Amino acid sequence: MKEYQTITEISGPLVFAEVDEPVGYDEIVEIETPQGETKRGQVLESSEGIVSIQVFEGTSGIDRNASVRFLGETMKMPVTEDLLGRVLDGSGNPIDGGPEIVPDDRRDIVGAAINPYAREYPEEFIQTGVSAIDGMNTLVRGQKLPIFSASGLPHNELALQIARQATVPEEEAGEDGDGSEFAVIFSAMGITQEEANEFLEDFEQTGALERSVVFMNIADDPAVERTVTPRLALTTAEYLAFDKGYHVLVILTDITNYCEALRQIGAAREEVPGRRGYPGYMYTDLAQLYERAGRIKGREGSVTQIPILTMPGDDDTHPIPDLTGYITEGQIMMDRDLNSQGIEPPVNVLPSLSRLMDDGIGEGLTRADHSDVSDQMYAAYAEGEDLRDLVNIVGREALSERDNKYLDFADRFEEEFVQQGNDTNRDIDETVENGWDLLSMLPKEELNRIDEELIAENYREDETAETAQVEAE
Repeated sequence: MKEYQTITEISGPLVFAEVDEPVGYDEIVEIETPQGETKRGQVLESSEGIVSIQVFEGTSGIDRNASVRFLGETMKMPVTEDLLGRVLDGSGNPIDGGPEIVPDDRRDIVGAAINPYAREYPEEFIQTGVSAIDGMNTLVRGQKLPIFSASGLPHNELALQIARQATVPEEEAGEDGDGSEFAVIFSAMGITQEEANEFLEDFEQTGALERSVVFMNIADDPAVERTVTPRLALTTAEYLAFDKGYHVLVILTDITNYCEALRQIGAAREEVPGRRGYPGYMYTDLAQLYERAGRIKGREGSVTQIPILTMPGDDDTHPIPDLTGYITEGQIMMDRDLNSQGIEPPVNVLPSLSRLMDDGIGEGLTRADHSDVSDQMYAAYAEGEDLRDLVNIVGREALSERDNKYLDFADRFEEEFVQQGNDTNRDIDETVENGWDLLSMLPKEELNRIDEELIAENYREDETAETAQVEAE
């Protein structure tokens, strides 16, 4: 191990040093300041005679007299099943007052790409307990399904609700049927200390921490650490999934903070910026995270991702949501208008999408009518939304009886199906039953997306009669 005192420049989170031997990309570096403090970093760029190093703890205290040591290995995450129930910082160090981690193995945080031929097609349902997701945009094991939110919307509450409630249905949970093989990896990047305290308090009070591993990168932590945190989390998830057989749900929040860290580092390196100042390689960088979700043939476990991002200026064409949408299999859209109405969670199902939904709601997994009910509710709600615009022009009295029923459906859909609060856990059967209650507001002849046998079996005749009676009164 060679030690250098050849620092030539310090720029933001980066340190540049001269070397006289080849240094590997991503190699771990220790920098000892003149005050005796040791900081860790990672080689970001290596060329003949000089390397650039990103320092995880920030460059304060580092000057040209500091010593630089190259450790000859890339950053690794110590992994063990005992990580469940632990809280770690953004660099993977325990911060919960518990014992030191005794690892079973140490894994490279970059991970290994899954051979496309070895991937198993995702088609098994994960129940989040949130009707707007389970009923309309079903999450499937091995899928990557992001939540597109915006500043001021309760995406943190939705993330906590999913972390508490997500489970594999009993018939899929194994012989014991209790879902014990399900685990949650929660990776927070650039959140405030207040948000961190809320997350930890909720995890501890609800008992969700017992089956979770929490990584916390706070807003005043170095931005460079933010680029490492999700990779540590995903490395842990891959170990639990593919070595220990867990079905792992990884929640990454907030991807926007992660991308801002990329932009900050790119500016320090004086890179030519891409769209809106973000690095041109941001698409590749995000894909390296998102594509670590999936299933592998012959392995019991799975890695499912729910990345959460806040769209700057509520702009879904911004580079971060735009690139995320290209890589992932759909999106859950949160809506400011629904939030202002007090709808919890404020999920707008119309622009939301789960491209793998049809594969995850097959017969024997949930009710056989799940897909038909979802399609019919989507069409009815979309028509009700269009009619709301018309009402603003001509008034409700000018609409037909049929149109008024669709308007009532749209209102009740938001108030009874989407609205459920942050503490209500609905299983998939309850979600589908609620869907039939709402669809029974409409005449049978309007249910043109559902098989006639299912209509005969599930349509509530008394719903339309009750509605007619209320209208008459």
